[in-house]
Amino acid sequence: MKISKLSNNIDTKKYLTQLGVDAGGIEILSAKMNQHIIYIQDMHVGAANILKQDALSIGADLAVPRGTVIAAVSKVDCILIATSRQLLQLSKKELQQPFGLKELAKELKAYLAVKKRSSLDIMGVINANDDSFFAQSRFKDTQALQKIYTMAEEGASIIDIGAVSSRPSSLKVEAKEELLRICPILDAIYQEKLYEKLTLSIDSYEPEVITYALERGFHIVNDITGLRNDDVASLCASYDAKAVIMHMQGTPQTMQENPSYDDVLSDVYSFFKARIAKAELFGVKDIVLDVGIGFGKTLEHNLALLKHLEHFLTLQKPLLVGASRKSMIDKIVASPIEERLPGTLALHLEAVKNGASIIRVHDVKEHHQAFEVQKALDQS
Repeated sequence: MKISKLSNNIDTKKYLTQLGVDAGGIEILSAKMNQHIIYIQDMHVGAANILKQDALSIGADLAVPRGTVIAAVSKVDCILIATSRQLLQLSKKELQQPFGLKELAKELKAYLAVKKRSSLDIMGVINANDDSFFAQSRFKDTQALQKIYTMAEEGASIIDIGAVSSRPSSLKVEAKEELLRICPILDAIYQEKLYEKLTLSIDSYEPEVITYALERGFHIVNDITGLRNDDVASLCASYDAKAVIMHMQGTPQTMQENPSYDDVLSDVYSFFKARIAKAELFGVKDIVLDVGIGFGKTLEHNLALLKHLEHFLTLQKPLLVGASRKSMIDKIVASPIEERLPGTLALHLEAVKNGASIIRVHDVKEHHQAFEVQKALDQS
């Protein structure tokens, strides 16, 4: 059984039609789907019938395929529609029920325990290399230092610095070369004591590079391999650094070669659960999750992850999203990298609406303005 928390802004009629719900039922159920919408896959048909009756008894509902009541098939996909109060009632009711409903009850309770975002951080990007996909994010030495000051003035609270491109098909860079590229910037930052004024993040998965940064006051390790290397997990723990665990299918060299998933939400969720467990085993206390937009995903995968980002909040970790000027925008509306800022803002506003609390960007000033305007709209 697979469970995914869907956004309230889905095309409800489309989902109900895909389930095989009767036409009359589609109209009734879609009118109710402005509350919690929870997609449940591979559910035992007996559990579906029990949950349907329990949901109806408290004013909630469960959309099921035709033939569920007569157990025409052994497993079904369903959509649970309920208010927060109804979810709480079901989370208690189903604890005593068979067919996997006890596990479902725990998941429902987890959705209710999700903490709302209390703040939003803009993470500005500095690339100390010549092959990053967006040329205007590349900086060296004192030039990088000036850009950091500018980003801070424009509204960035975090600066993320890396020296290796992770664009699709990018070349692998050895740690020694990575250090040669990034050390001048890290040394300049340390000399200026910027670690006392800003939160600094090192975008690397090489222990040698990460150590150099952490010894110079960096606070965050942004690891696109999601703590695959035990040494990186140990470093995060020993320096009490925040670890950003990103999901990537494959490597930068292979990730866009026909990426596929059984279910992208469930697969990424399972990855996060495993890597969180590993991080905590090593003693990492502060963890952020990044679904890895563009890292081994098709356009459809990326859109699904952004649309249903709220699903990952049940892991009780802050969410980071970085879709800045990425090629998914070009796949929607043909546009070169230099013209993808409007699309970037649309994607990032959606990410924030759905639970992201850190947004990684190339264009700090524009994002700060967009987020401030959105906040005013939300509060009006």
